[in-house]
Amino acid sequence: MLSVRPKIAELVFQLYGRSLHPELFEIYQSRTITRGSYEAKVQITSAGHLVSWKYGDIILTEVAAATHHPLPLKRRLMSYRLKGDRTDQLVCRGGIGYEMSFSLEPTSPERFLAYQKELTLQSTRRGMLQKFDSSGRFETGAMSYVSVDSRDKVFRVQAFHTFPDDCAVLKIQSSYHLP
Repeated sequence: MLSVRPKIAELVFQLYGRSLHPELFEIYQSRTITRGSYEAKVQITSAGHLVSWKYGDIILTEVAAATHHPLPLKRRLMSYRLKGDRTDQLVCRGGIGYEMSFSLEPTSPERFLAYQKELTLQSTRRGMLQKFDSSGRFETGAMSYVSVDSRDKVFRVQAFHTFPDDCAVLKIQSSYHLP
C-alpha cells in the first residue's frame, strides 16, 4: 500500500472534547500509555497524528488531519489551519489544563535532509517514527516522529511531521495537566 502524505496546505489541527472513531484514520503506529489516573493513546496517521487522552470521564482528542477529512463538528474545541505559528490553551471541568503550540517552518532542501536524518537518529533512542513513501518529486519521503513524556500530573507530546514537497517541518507540542 502506498503511503504518501498530503500537502501541508491541506492540513488542520483540531482538538475535541470527545473520542473520535479510529476507523476515520489510516493508522500506521499506535502506543497506549497508562500513568496514575490517566490514559493516553498516541497514533501516527497518514496526515499527522492522533492523541486521545482520558482522565475519569474527561476525554480530549488532538488530531492533525487533512482539511477534506470527514471529521465531526460536535464538541470540537479548537480548529486551526496548520500554517505559521500558533499557541492556545484551555481549562476543562475539574481544573484539567490543555496547552498546545505549533510551528510550520519552511527550510532549504539541504537543511530539510539534515533535519530528517536527525529525526531518524532521535527515533533510535525513543519515540515512534514513521517513514512515508516518496511522492516522486524528491527521493526521500515524509516522516512523522512522535515522542511522549509521561509524568504523574502532566502528559506531554512532541510531534514532528516533515513535508518534502514543501521543504517544511511541522512541530506540534501539547501538554495535558491534572489539577
